[in-house]
Amino acid sequence: MSQLNFHHLRYFWAVAKEGNLTRAARQLHVSQSALSAQIKQLEAQLGQPLFQRTGRTLTLTEAGQVTLAYADSIFDTGNELLEVLRGGMRDERQVLRIGAVATGSRNFQENFIRPVLGRDDVALELVSGSLPELLARLRVHSLDLVLCNQRVHASATDPWRCRRIARQQVSLVGLPSAQPFRFPDDLATVPLLLPGRDNELRLTFDLRCQQLGLRPRVRAEVDDMALLRLLARDSGSVALMPTVVAQDELRTGRLVELAVVPDLYENFYGVTVQRRFEPPLVAELLARPEHDVLTPPPA
Repeated sequence: MSQLNFHHLRYFWAVAKEGNLTRAARQLHVSQSALSAQIKQLEAQLGQPLFQRTGRTLTLTEAGQVTLAYADSIFDTGNELLEVLRGGMRDERQVLRIGAVATGSRNFQENFIRPVLGRDDVALELVSGSLPELLARLRVHSLDLVLCNQRVHASATDPWRCRRIARQQVSLVGLPSAQPFRFPDDLATVPLLLPGRDNELRLTFDLRCQQLGLRPRVRAEVDDMALLRLLARDSGSVALMPTVVAQDELRTGRLVELAVVPDLYENFYGVTVQRRFEPPLVAELLARPEHDVLTPPPA
């Protein structure tokens, strides 16, 4: 039985990712004719055509799609091997690379990584960005973990492992006042700071207000939780947020929890890609009790 030529498979993988022979040849620093010949040799060995040409575009055949799925797994595993072995030889410290959605709660993120902060045996790399950007980096193992506030679903091409780290009820937070907040009546009169309309919290909150027949007085819509906290502190408006977002201000009394919104929760997730060797630090952090992640450090 003939053995698979991994050199040919690597060339196929590059062409499949680019969808164009010329761009793939440029990336691989080979001539287009040489690359085409390598692909034909792989097709001959597999006994199946892998591409169908449509004009200048190459599309995968059914056999090509199957081959690409195997190639993804093979080369991802190879990259993982390099990370595990080279990482250990370069530095005795464990490298932990975490991505966090830029609009998420900074307090939650800090609470989550607190056990490894200051450890001499850990080199911590933190990256912020949009969820699609971070997942793209996670896919190629340039991140070990992504923190976000929405569930990520796995597919045949994206073997994500999404675990809920914590769940916290959402509150209305504002400046201390001599007048008690009357929920839900005051929603129609008090200026509110709400997450943006694409946020799951906002969608659920709007639905709840419709069910109650209320039209909230919205002063601002804010996607960034850190900015939402600052505006609640400095504008005198009331903000909708999980209390972890404003944990420091709530502890000092600069902000207070005016009301808890019934049956409204924020979920915090950790997303990894399925690997044969999950980094021990990732497993350690994900195993922490929910209470520890939502509780601020001692004053």
